[in-house]
Amino acid sequence: MSRPPQPGDLIADRYELEELVGTGGMSSVFRAHDRQLDRRVAIKILHEHYAQDPEYLERFRREARAVARLSHPNIVTVIDRGDDGERQFIVFEHVDGENLKELVVRTGRLPVGQALELALAIADGLSFAHQHGLVHRDVKPQNVLLSSEGEVKVTDFGIARSLHVDHGVTQTGTVLGTGEYLSPEQASGKQISPATDVYSLGVVLWELLAGDVPFVGENFVAVALRHVNEPPPHLRERRTDVSPRLDAAVQRALAKDPAQRFPSMAAFAKELRACLAEPEGTASPRPAEDDLALTLVTPPPQAPAPVRRRRTARRSRRRPLVYALLAVVAAGVAFAAVVLLGGGGHNGAPGGGGGSSGTTVQLHALSGYDPEGDGQEHDELTGLATDGSASTSWTTESYANVDFGGLKHGVGLLLDAGSSVKLAHVTVTTPTPGFTAEIQAGDSSSGPFATDSSSQSVEGTTTFTLNGATAQYYVVWITQLPPGNRAAISEVTATS
Repeated sequence: MSRPPQPGDLIADRYELEELVGTGGMSSVFRAHDRQLDRRVAIKILHEHYAQDPEYLERFRREARAVARLSHPNIVTVIDRGDDGERQFIVFEHVDGENLKELVVRTGRLPVGQALELALAIADGLSFAHQHGLVHRDVKPQNVLLSSEGEVKVTDFGIARSLHVDHGVTQTGTVLGTGEYLSPEQASGKQISPATDVYSLGVVLWELLAGDVPFVGENFVAVALRHVNEPPPHLRERRTDVSPRLDAAVQRALAKDPAQRFPSMAAFAKELRACLAEPEGTASPRPAEDDLALTLVTPPPQAPAPVRRRRTARRSRRRPLVYALLAVVAAGVAFAAVVLLGGGGHNGAPGGGGGSSGTTVQLHALSGYDPEGDGQEHDELTGLATDGSASTSWTTESYANVDFGGLKHGVGLLLDAGSSVKLAHVTVTTPTPGFTAEIQAGDSSSGPFATDSSSQSVEGTTTFTLNGATAQYYVVWITQLPPGNRAAISEVTATS
């Protein structure tokens, strides 16, 4: 097996890798320089072990084919696809900025007008995809890219499904998507449709307005069960400046039965435009359930970082990951074998909506934490885990001959929050997906530390929901190593 791609490599004698900007369970994304056309691009390279798997290889190739057919201002553009020896790659347009999840984590809930503008941009792109026979199936903020000018594109069609085929890599009975944004029919392994994306966009809009997702849980199955069984909380219970009409529109998008949602993404967009006009006093009375023809166009709302929805996308930290779950039966729903692609989600105690202030807490990596060893763990590299760059990493030592849970229970990264604080979420980004970790908290840098989150697999970028301890010092405690027997952490961020 050849070494992983790294900055400085030349792919296909054309694309010079400049910086690793994101990695996940299936692939890594680099900023690169196209030598032939002298321009900057984003290049997604499939992990080599997946390139040997026909199923994942076909999914990767299908993403390129699917998106290449979609030419729309709110969908990322595919430039090239190919292979360089054992390296399979897709080249996308590149625009600096951030993804929508990063925006929400950084700022918390958004002004109503800004949230609606973002949702409309996403809806326009998805509606175009639906008209061309593709359902995205993994609509989430991590897959929405914002340029530095605030413009919007939908990306990562890696698990998109054609509406015109009855067979292929993914079929009914297999659950695809990301837990917090999963539709009930996806969670049940049932047939998907454009209404599946309507539901997921409804969850995204709920999060933009409330600052957190409507359903959280300790693991994927717990969250999926809530999507299947529980009605979503009303937005007006979280913030009173959401109008009754907008609250009702989101509730309709989140209906358990696909037939009770908006009949199309375009219809959902029309109602959101009417909601956007409503604060200006220009909206007509709410239409009847079967009257969705209203289209109102208004100037953009006055809000921070106004959104213009007609440009290109940026590089992103794409966060695909792969989970396999055993069959789960609950409330009469049979959960088939689960393949989960997407970014790490919020894992926390069950409760309607959850929520935090969304205030960023600056963490500083102090040292490695190895209480059952020599007390050190590549301490000279720890600052790289909180330096703001995803291209640099702290790493554990290699433990090829150590059985965690036997000779040693784990190792960790010690972090300082600066003062005693109750963290709500800790987000870990890694270039070595597949290790298991939990977050621990304590009042002293020397311990003891108590567990403050559930244990979960870290895949690309994964967010831990904390249980509510108040502490100054936190540890990312690694209890199971990834393939290669060495775990790396490129960034740790937190919100209270």
